[in-house]
Amino acid sequence: MIREFGSAEFLFLLEGARWTVVLSLVAFTCGGTLGLVVALGRVAKPALLRALMAVYIQIFQGTPLLVQLFFVYFGLPLLGVKVDIWVALTIGLSLHTSAFLGEIWRGSIQAVPGGQSEAARALGIGYVHRMFDVVLPQAFRIGLPATISFLVNLIKGTALAALLGLTELTRSGQLMANITFQPLQVYGAVGLIYFFICLPLTYCSARIERRLNVAR
Repeated sequence: MIREFGSAEFLFLLEGARWTVVLSLVAFTCGGTLGLVVALGRVAKPALLRALMAVYIQIFQGTPLLVQLFFVYFGLPLLGVKVDIWVALTIGLSLHTSAFLGEIWRGSIQAVPGGQSEAARALGIGYVHRMFDVVLPQAFRIGLPATISFLVNLIKGTALAALLGLTELTRSGQLMANITFQPLQVYGAVGLIYFFICLPLTYCSARIERRLNVAR
């Protein structure tokens, strides 16, 4: 018997949307932590460290996200490391996120006026305190709009998790479309849910960017 797309089916999509949000937040948190390390490595004094971080960024920015997820999900078991789908997606998305956020924050750090760091150095403030107390707070403010914009792209990018079998929003839509035979209604609802998840972030990013432009 063919089911009609109704409220129960829409609630099923919302359940999938919950896992989309959870996966996005986990990947953004883990990737952001690693991305800060990448950004600091990109502006460090040792040339070798800067080169290694640049290669790391190029690898993840120069290859499709789906290939990266497949490499983690299917490649690690070949090396004897068994991972479930959640671990594989977290690793793959976090590595992808760290490369992009690392480059965003690298640009933000370098956008901080050099006089700020020089003044802190003249006061005898060490590198760690100079970076975390003086430079990074200003860099975070500069890079916030781009960071939020990337988070929006990350949320939409989690749709690729459906290809690995995770029942997130897109996969939930696929299942409902197969059950109801109403793909237009189902995927219209899926798109609407993605839109309302990303809309507040897009609005915040645009508003913050306008405020920063006024401040400048």
